[in-house]
Amino acid sequence: MTTVDGVAPGGRADTSAAPAVRPERSWATRLAARTGGGVLRIALILVALFWLMPSIGLLLSSLRSPQQIAESGWWQVFSEPAQITWDNYSQLLSNDKVMGSLLTTAAITVPATVLVVVIGSLAGYAFAWMDFRGRDTWFLVVVGLLVVPVQVALIPVAKLFGAVGLFETTAGVILFHTAFGLPFAVFLLRNFFAEIPRELLEAARLDGAGELRLFTRVVMPLGGPAIASLGIFQFLWVWNDMLIALIFADSGSPPVTVALQQEVRQFGNNIDVLAPGAFVSMVVPLIVFFAFQRQFVSGVMAGAVK
Repeated sequence: MTTVDGVAPGGRADTSAAPAVRPERSWATRLAARTGGGVLRIALILVALFWLMPSIGLLLSSLRSPQQIAESGWWQVFSEPAQITWDNYSQLLSNDKVMGSLLTTAAITVPATVLVVVIGSLAGYAFAWMDFRGRDTWFLVVVGLLVVPVQVALIPVAKLFGAVGLFETTAGVILFHTAFGLPFAVFLLRNFFAEIPRELLEAARLDGAGELRLFTRVVMPLGGPAIASLGIFQFLWVWNDMLIALIFADSGSPPVTVALQQEVRQFGNNIDVLAPGAFVSMVVPLIVFFAFQRQFVSGVMAGAVK
């Protein structure tokens, strides 16, 4: 049966054409298809357990007495569950220094994270969509600040803070973390905001939206994943910091990292306070990460695709 331009007599399309060639699958795709989803899930679970092993060990150690910690490893809890006790956490709650250090850490971490997110978002939007003199030059300066190590600024900033009365204050630590967190924040958010379709912003401008309304109603909702990722990074960095806190924080009310280090130096065998204190200081970032993991993954994947 003959056809004309791929059309069979009677107006029907010719179905005798050669079948489409299936694209060759990668080795990773073939391996995943052969092993099946169950094996992959088991492997991921094993990796997650291996990653969580230090946290699990610290938790179980914090639930044992100092004598048991000194005599055997934390895995003995599985064979002797009677070792578990909450006395260590009672000691921690009665330790005013460690509990106060947790409040100090929160008082430093929350403002430092909020300031970096807010200022970085505004600056990222300005560098991405606002025209002003020297925009590209200033952005290159911001990118150049990413390679400046923290150690280089310790002595100059300490002298500056001492001159203006910010040395050994909570405000000084917040300002230091904010200053060194902004270059990465501006770089990250500017690149993310620049991928927003121009037509969407122009349509909002035609509807009468100003720059502030455009930023709050259009750019911020679209940039939610990137902003959440930035907030997680900044929170983890500030909460777990010890170097800056050791130098610039008030020695009378230090953050939790410095307080635990001082406990080790003064009372080397005070494990009944150190173990639960270390676990509490570690579990807060874990809670923040798992609470915002969906937004974090969305931000990372969006940045990878773009």
